[in-house]
Amino acid sequence: MPVPKKRHSRARQGSRRAENFRAALPSISKCPSCGAAILPHQACQSCGAYKGRAVLKIKQKKKSKKE
Repeated sequence: MPVPKKRHSRARQGSRRAENFRAALPSISKCPSCGAAILPHQACQSCGAYKGRAVLKIKQKKKSKKE
């Protein structure tokens, strides 16, 4: 078995391992009921639907009177 002649530095070791810890961007899909952008396997924050049925009650924002 070949054995390394010299010890690798911590920086070289860390740069070699850095590829495993790279964060991937989450995939974004469209809500089938309202068309808003949602994360997969999550209920829609704008309409409260998940897999085509309503699972959350979303409160409507009150309109303020500004003159």
